[in-house]
Amino acid sequence: MELSGKRIQYEKNQIVEMICQLRFPAILSIDTREPADFQELVRQDYPRYAVEQEKQGAKSHIFLSEDGLYKLCLTRSFIALSTVRYTSWADFARWLDEPLGHFISVYRPAYFERIGLRYINGFSRERLSLESCRWSELIAPQYLGPLALEETREGDVVRCSVDMETRLDERCAIKLHAGPGFIKRNIRTGETVQAVQEKQTRFILDMDLYSGGKIQLSSAADVMDAIHAHADRFFSAAITDRLHEAMEPYESN
Repeated sequence: MELSGKRIQYEKNQIVEMICQLRFPAILSIDTREPADFQELVRQDYPRYAVEQEKQGAKSHIFLSEDGLYKLCLTRSFIALSTVRYTSWADFARWLDEPLGHFISVYRPAYFERIGLRYINGFSRERLSLESCRWSELIAPQYLGPLALEETREGDVVRCSVDMETRLDERCAIKLHAGPGFIKRNIRTGETVQAVQEKQTRFILDMDLYSGGKIQLSSAADVMDAIHAHADRFFSAAITDRLHEAMEPYESN
């Protein structure tokens, strides 16, 4: 997050998961041969490997960091990096830069068809010691719908969300979901992954920003930086000063 030209991070970050995906024209050899050459190049940072078979027959090659907090996924049509420990864009980019470069050198994609960044935030009043606050004190009204109205009783609301898809400029667009809900976490035990839903209600701010078209390989980094800048602006507009302070902001280098 950037405010007034300063890079801001949060001690109590509420991002549940951050995902970067780059789609490319299908490379069938990723399905027909094990990615041994690619694994050798990324194995130092992503030593754990697994393969998942999709229903359509396609394979997902999974490379995990030693602690399992960063997951690199390679299929015949996309490469993606996700983390459940997002701290900053600069740190995330360091985890992505080398494997992306290795992917390009090994598989030589013609270009990227779509680049997307998805930020899934789950604001917890309990974890931020804000139990007495209404969501309208923490989230900007344009993201709340009827929950922004003073006469709305939160405890009576079964479901309420704001969903929007819009273009941001000539290349970038966003799909946004905002509203109270429950977080599901994928718990991996060995080769088994199980989805476990939390019992605590959070305010979900799910921002999926993307750029499509024929994106040259040399432009990928600039496109991701531009998408991230849009995400920063949306996030800053969504939270109130009270929520901002509760997450304990600090300036980073």
